[in-house]
Amino acid sequence: MQQTPRKVVIKFGSGILTRRDGVALDDEQFEKLTRAVAGLVRKGMACTIVSSGAAAAGMMAFRLDGRPTDLSTLQACCAVGQARLMHFYETLFRQFDLKVAQILLTYADFQTPQRGAYVRNTLDKLLSFGDVVPIINENDSVAVEELKFGDNDELSSRLAVLAEADLLILLTSVDGLKGPDGEIIPTVADIDQVVGFANPEKGAFSVGGMVTKLQAVRTAVSAGIPAIIAAGHRPEQLEALVEGGGLCTRFFPHPQPVS
Repeated sequence: MQQTPRKVVIKFGSGILTRRDGVALDDEQFEKLTRAVAGLVRKGMACTIVSSGAAAAGMMAFRLDGRPTDLSTLQACCAVGQARLMHFYETLFRQFDLKVAQILLTYADFQTPQRGAYVRNTLDKLLSFGDVVPIINENDSVAVEELKFGDNDELSSRLAVLAEADLLILLTSVDGLKGPDGEIIPTVADIDQVVGFANPEKGAFSVGGMVTKLQAVRTAVSAGIPAIIAAGHRPEQLEALVEGGGLCTRFFPHPQPVS
């Protein structure tokens, strides 16, 4: 990477925002992640967070000990949890004199140029203030298909493309994509050469796994946006990641020719 990216989209997965049982948010982890993002903003970067965790926050509120299996209860958890999630972010970012803004989206918002333009214009205006961190999530309380089949990996990559981001970072529970030898692959120039290395397993409280992350990365790099998969439990390396270092798998952009 030749220069520090200015516009960065960062996805926080459920596995790095919740405690091991998956039904409670991890206060300490939230503090570390927001501190790391605030550090990037102080350096002049425009950071947008795509955040999971609403369902877990709702399960905390309802004192549930497991993820609901029926859709209406899950949607109720997301509706309650989204408010709690934003309160977490607002409280933490306020320590760094930063504001937060909530944008809830569904895939329908990316289906037409007009709807996409509304999202892009709102995001651009929020970032133009310089002290606002937009927090993006799926509108899970009403988006039935997204709850059943969607994931925030793909949402973050679609958002990165729409926003013309300089970098997409997917923070997850692992340090990156592992090769056949079990070692983290540091750089990938051709994603087709590594898709077979993806472990299809996912966390018990996660919607997506490594397969969905590689699908999201493909969306980004095909649009000319570099992408990174890295561990969210190493938030102290976030600045190093955007500057070309850190422990991660880094995917180089590979724009598709216009037909």
